[in-house]
Amino acid sequence: MSKFNLRNFLNKLYKNHSLLYKATLFILTTFAIVYLFPKGAHFKYEFQKGKPWQYENLYAPFDFAVQKSNQKIEEEKQNIILAKKLYFSYNNKISNSSKENFINIISKNLQDSTLVNYNSNKIIKFSKGLVDEIYLKGYLDKNDINKAEKKQLIALRKGNIIRDVIFDNFIRSVNIDEFLTRKFKNSKYATLKEYFSKTLDNTLEPNVFFDHKLTEKIIQEGLNKISYTEGLISENERIISKGDVVEGNKFRILNSLQKEYESQVWNKSNYYWIVFGYVILVALALLMLFLFLQKYRNSIFENNTKVTFIFFNIFLVVLSVTLVVKYNVNYLYVVPLPILPIILKAFFDARLGLFTHVLTVLLLGFIVPNSFEFIFLQIIAGIITILTVSELHRRANLFISISQITLVYMVAYLAFYIIQEGDVLKINWEYFILFALNGVLSFLSLFLILVYEKTFGLVSDVSLLELSNTNSKLLRELAEKAPGTFQHSLQVANLAEASANEIGANAMLVRTGALYHDIGKMLNPKYFTENQMTSVNPHNELSPKDSAEIIINHVIDGIELAKKNRLPDRIIDFIRTHHGTSLVYYFYKQQETNNPNDLDAKKFKYKGPIPFSKETAILMMCDAAEAASKSLKEPSAQLIDDLIEKIVTGQMENGQFMNADITFKEIQIIKKVIKKKLNGIYHLRIEYPE
Repeated sequence: MSKFNLRNFLNKLYKNHSLLYKATLFILTTFAIVYLFPKGAHFKYEFQKGKPWQYENLYAPFDFAVQKSNQKIEEEKQNIILAKKLYFSYNNKISNSSKENFINIISKNLQDSTLVNYNSNKIIKFSKGLVDEIYLKGYLDKNDINKAEKKQLIALRKGNIIRDVIFDNFIRSVNIDEFLTRKFKNSKYATLKEYFSKTLDNTLEPNVFFDHKLTEKIIQEGLNKISYTEGLISENERIISKGDVVEGNKFRILNSLQKEYESQVWNKSNYYWIVFGYVILVALALLMLFLFLQKYRNSIFENNTKVTFIFFNIFLVVLSVTLVVKYNVNYLYVVPLPILPIILKAFFDARLGLFTHVLTVLLLGFIVPNSFEFIFLQIIAGIITILTVSELHRRANLFISISQITLVYMVAYLAFYIIQEGDVLKINWEYFILFALNGVLSFLSLFLILVYEKTFGLVSDVSLLELSNTNSKLLRELAEKAPGTFQHSLQVANLAEASANEIGANAMLVRTGALYHDIGKMLNPKYFTENQMTSVNPHNELSPKDSAEIIINHVIDGIELAKKNRLPDRIIDFIRTHHGTSLVYYFYKQQETNNPNDLDAKKFKYKGPIPFSKETAILMMCDAAEAASKSLKEPSAQLIDDLIEKIVTGQMENGQFMNADITFKEIQIIKKVIKKKLNGIYHLRIEYPE
């Protein structure tokens, strides 16, 4: 009995492994995102500068200090820097050695013709006094002569003693001549001025230097003493009343309360409750995405790779924003969030891209400051992305779209600033640079698309452009082995592309699918009429049942050939569905005529599946219409019109479009396009006289 139960359990597990994978992915993504969230309590009030307070009267829940505004703190810092005192250091060792050197030179030159007439002892004494006086005042290094103003008070450090002196008191190379002139003016050694001036110039070394380290240290100490708070709000003190405008002091107090509230140290009980709340909210958001996929994009929901791809990109965006907020919140708007809808639209569709983008932005509201402003800007940017980004293989289109997105960012930010500040005079222009960088980084979407194509096996318009090149290996082979089929595929591709453009479907996708839809005919090209260049028909040697089997097998052969050549699944879908579950009518009727007793309709039907998207439905209509039009011996507008109506109506009555998200109105538009194109192809020219 236990073996039987285990077997049943394993069977159920195998049948539901896809669902289990999604559940695991859901749980892991939820906890990964919650792990990135800030774990402090979230301030329960939303407010904006310049807007009325919409809640009841707010009273302080506890004592807290009012934070100074960033502008005021910056002003105080600038005042400290501007009012800084410059520090200079006195080097006594240089004074002594330089003085000794000078006296030695004078002593050696006492017999010189200039000094010979003077008393040697008195000359040496005078020289010592002169140097002592210069070094007592301080002889400034020539590199520091412009560090301060002449009358500026500076600090001079001698050993451990610091005293204030006027900068102009120092003797500098530019004013030493003035000092010597005053010194020798009434001296009995007046005639020796030039001699002493020249000797001092050669021997005198500066003994006072600007002390950069000490100056910076003192400035830093002053900056460290700046108080970031002013005033105290007591518990139960009223902060703001309902209807009051949030501005000035009230705005600063509310900001201070929010920061204090979110930075408080929470005990383990609080922490776990906060995490629990985050888990519920994130799980709800991701659950909405799952439900959307299941209801509106079931083919994506059933594909675990695609679901993983979507969730991975959501987590990547949340991680990027978290890292930037932790590093420097001022660079928040550099993160190129429009990449998410660009990528999802490239691989899937616009509706899924916008839905996922909105959910992701709502989750980011828990991480970023000024969440309302952030959410508004990013949702608007996402909408513009979805509306403007198309045909990514054309780089000019992407450049124009990203330029429009960047412009919308700037305009929206400007509007927010005007609402909050009331003018544009003090606007922070750095944000416009950040938005421009955001636009530049959005071009990374092209690189990521290429990476994702290789990693997840997905296909984008860029890849479709490469695949639709008729010089590709597989299409060249088709042109060589089955030239009639190749020409048929080109005609169908043109019809399908024109139809897709008219109803807003993915024209590049349907064109590429049309080019490859009949590649299975390469294996038996002569069994298909478009490749029969002579009157010999190999089906004449076969029974209707065998002929039908060969015709039906071109779909299966095409799928195998496509997989062998690693065509993307989105292209293989066109091969699978281009005949749906329709009947091989010609050979069915032959069998019905020749042997009605051995008539099994299932053996004359394609295996399906039926089309499941607008693009695959378009291909089915265009393929059947183009092939049938070749049977018209004398085509006219009326005959073509009747033929298309008959073909498409038959497909609809047989339920071929039941799974495709295509409307009756869109089918009517497609029929008109096909008729117009075929009339253009079969239009008869007038006969010119010979």
